Order: sequence, then structure tokens, then C-alpha cells
Amino acid sequence: MISEFEGQDPTLAILKHTNPCGVGQAGALLDAWEKAFATDQQAPFGGIIASNVPVDGPCAEAISGIFSEVIVAPGFQPEALEILQKKKNLRLIQVKQSQISSGWQIRAVGAESFLAQAFDQKMVGADDLKVVTERAPSDSELQAMLFGWRVVKHVKSNAIVYTGKDRTLGVGAGQMSRVDSSRIAVWKAGEADLSLQGSVVCSDAFFPFADGLIAAAEAGATAAIQPGGSVRDEEVIAAANERNIAMVFTGNRHFRH
Repeated sequence: MISEFEGQDPTLAILKHTNPCGVGQAGALLDAWEKAFATDQQAPFGGIIASNVPVDGPCAEAISGIFSEVIVAPGFQPEALEILQKKKNLRLIQVKQSQISSGWQIRAVGAESFLAQAFDQKMVGADDLKVVTERAPSDSELQAMLFGWRVVKHVKSNAIVYTGKDRTLGVGAGQMSRVDSSRIAVWKAGEADLSLQGSVVCSDAFFPFADGLIAAAEAGATAAIQPGGSVRDEEVIAAANERNIAMVFTGNRHFRH
């Protein structure tokens, strides 16, 4: 997941049970950590932390305040190593180069069969987005869309993520109904005392009904990014227009299982 942010400002992700529970980006890694951790201060216990830049001393000091299983980064500064190596049962993994997964993803089916599919490698940029509503996203909303689209790609479906331009605000993962994922994300944001006013809602697959989009608008979202492709797209677009929501289609879905 952290490979999605290669070459960008310091970005830090906290994952639990293979789902990101918080992602932050800032000029300093410590600030990125604080944004990621603020998304959910309970789930990170015993989690995995990933950084797109070497871990420095101030960030290591903050991380050491909680129990983590693994920290993955391109490197660890000497001060960070001194701090983190004092922690018991903490594994530090240095990756030589951040790289988007390629090749095939394998899933076992029974004892003697398997399914193979290509990894979800497509990177979406501003030029790939199709504005489908009367109002186009602002620059700030566009930044939040592209940030959130990288995150929601790695949340298990059905996945809904609320973001600002450089941080997650609420994550809803793995529900049977997309609107339930949205409700969980809203609830998580409330538990973290984070406002969703002016946020962007990111959906890994299309909204099958307008209810998910309406729930996002009621929570405070002003923009939405989703793949599009539902037979009810026009209903969802109409609901967005009625609420002055800016919405874009990416043309491809993530849908991680």
C-alpha cells in the first residue's frame, strides 16, 4: 500500500488485519504519523506500520508509545534504531525499493485448486477522472480524491473511506452492504472525534443505489470518487446534484477480497 505514495511527501500507514486503519501525509514523518494515528487510536495496537521514507527519531519516539508488531520502511535513521530496538517483539523490515506488486495473486480454493488474478496495479491520476456532476471538484477535493483512491484500493470490500487531502478520516471495511461500510466509516470518524464536513468519500466499487451517496452527504462529504458503471448511475448522479456534491468516475474498480 505504501508503494502507492512513492516519491511523494512523507506518508505513513497503519494497518491491522491487512486493512489500513489510518494513513497520513505531511512535510514531516512525525506529522504524518499523528494524522494516521488520529484516524483510529484503538485499532493500531499490535498493528503494522509502513512508511514511504526512512523512519527518523521523532517519529520513532512517537511510535514507541504503542505496541506494534512490524515497521516497514526504506530505512531507519540511527536515532530511530536506538529507540525502536529497545522494544520487545518489534520487527523492523527495511525494503530496498518500494514497488507496486506485479504478476499474479493466488487464492486457494479447496485442497487442490486455486484461482489466479493479476494484481490491481492501475494508478489513477487527475486526467483519468471523469466529472459526472454539475459541480466539478475543487483543487482541494481533487487532492483528497486522489489520496483516498490510493487508500481505498487496499481496504477489503465493500470499502468506503472518508479523506481529507492528506489524511484518512474514517474507514469502513469488509461489509456485505456498501451503505453499512459508509455508516461504519462515519461512526469510526465520530469515535475519533474527527469532522467529516468538507471531506471526500471514496468507494472502491460503484454505488449500487443512491443511499450510500446520500449517507455520505449527510455525514458532511462534499465530493465523491467511485468507479461508476451501475445501472443506477443516473440516480446516484441526480442525488449528488441535489446535494451539490462533486462526483467523479474512475472507470475501474478495486474490489479487494
